[in-house]
Amino acid sequence: MTEAVSPQTDPQTFVAQVAAGLTAPGAPFEMTVESVLGAEIPVLAHRRRNLRELLEHSLTWGERDYLVTDDRRISFAEHAAAAGALATALATRHGVGKGDRVGILAANGPDWVIAFWAAQCLGAIPVGYNAWWAPPEIAYGLGHTSPTVVLADAKRAARLAESGSDVPVLTFEDDLPALIAEFGGEIPNTPVGEDDPAVILYTSGTSGRPKGVVHSQRNLVAVSDYHRFTDAMMAAFTGQPLGDGPSERRYLVTAPLFHIASLHNLVIPRLATGASVVFPDGAFAVDRVLRLVERERVTNWAAVPTMASRLLDHDVSRYDLSSLSALSLNSAPSSPALLDRLRTHLAGAQLALTTSYGLTESGTAATVATPLDLAVDPESVGRPIIGVAVEIRDPEGAVVPDGAEGEICIRSPYVMLGYWNDEDATAAAIDGERWLRSGDFGALTDGRLTVAGRRTDLILRGGENVYPTEIENVLAEHPAVSECAVFGVDHPDLGQEVAAVVVAEPGAVDPEELRAYLAARLAYFKVPVRWRITSEELPRNATGKVTRRRLAL
Repeated sequence: MTEAVSPQTDPQTFVAQVAAGLTAPGAPFEMTVESVLGAEIPVLAHRRRNLRELLEHSLTWGERDYLVTDDRRISFAEHAAAAGALATALATRHGVGKGDRVGILAANGPDWVIAFWAAQCLGAIPVGYNAWWAPPEIAYGLGHTSPTVVLADAKRAARLAESGSDVPVLTFEDDLPALIAEFGGEIPNTPVGEDDPAVILYTSGTSGRPKGVVHSQRNLVAVSDYHRFTDAMMAAFTGQPLGDGPSERRYLVTAPLFHIASLHNLVIPRLATGASVVFPDGAFAVDRVLRLVERERVTNWAAVPTMASRLLDHDVSRYDLSSLSALSLNSAPSSPALLDRLRTHLAGAQLALTTSYGLTESGTAATVATPLDLAVDPESVGRPIIGVAVEIRDPEGAVVPDGAEGEICIRSPYVMLGYWNDEDATAAAIDGERWLRSGDFGALTDGRLTVAGRRTDLILRGGENVYPTEIENVLAEHPAVSECAVFGVDHPDLGQEVAAVVVAEPGAVDPEELRAYLAARLAYFKVPVRWRITSEELPRNATGKVTRRRLAL
């Protein structure tokens, strides 16, 4: 039993001492340095080498809940058996093998997770397509990653048909239950290396096309070990035994599974810790979510700030939230004002509020701000997590002094392998020493990171990244549009919403026509809701680039 922190101990010093003890030679999370893809990277000395080993370990948790929805409850043992049966079916019926891509296009739910783990059993690479994509975007994704088969829910299967693809499609509602019932036996086990691809998730690119971020087996196992480490830290901090589980925590999943926030950081690590994940049905609705928290005794919720802000419009005293002990805000910066309002509004829930900084390419949060960090600096996004090094660099790549602003650069065992089939973009993002250039700007002060600005011109709408170039490229194809510029404007709920200025001849086009034009080609959250149509040229700088900041609606 580790002693809990005493009132005489400085909490931040105690945290550092506990972390040092857990990572020391011979300790459960002993750290060492190894060559990873040509760079010396800190890694755990004792670790699993692939996700299939993690799936095997999950059988330890037997009949405990793993995946929970309003009307389904699947244990770890049931999940592993279903994943193994589906893997056998994919190999037998569709010839899926090592390195083949298996597309997943669906809303959140247990079948998404089973499909992911089935691919892992075969050494295949699951591709999480954005479930909100329109048919033209789906067609691009299919052409880009060339899946052998796509697993989809009925709604997205219809969109797949509209995309014109001839890739075989298996539906969650009909095909998966039949295949899982038909096939069974031992769970397939295909040998894979630590640095083999494990998953592809899409992130919008500044060039206007989504990029396929490739994470390795090492990346995802390391993320799971990070979550084991945080559990051990919490146990030590509260004076609990440092056991190997199972954990009694229950995690609410409200972000899409095609994002790292839910897949990498909520669903996958639970196989290592024995905790449960709970999925609300349908679109986010505060009442439905809080009733699920109450019914399932949810303990942890990783939300985007937009979801958290919507809580402020509800009387939470109507719900029993006594189980909810941790609320973390991810995907977009959280203002100190929002954090203060949440503390006041949810005072009865005794929540530990945290926030973090990361991006799809970093694999998980690069930094996390604990309540201790936020008490010192409410605008901070925290300190680097275990295994992460963060540097702030100037345009020439030199590290800047403490407190000075520059580009945030990250190196860790969590950082992506690179972008699928895009060597140039990979080389631009990751240098020869495996440092990831985030494209974001901030400062490190006394070890805590503050983000000064997100990627140039990036719009953060309700936790979704929206890049203007992609929308502008589609708008420019409209015959009435001479030129256009897309940018973000403040919104009290979503953080930002999408706005557009279009240059066209007077009377040649109206906002409703342009809105419908984009809605047929892009996901709904990318379609501008505010428009200005003008015959005046757009403002440009000395190099000819449009200066979006000078545009106002």
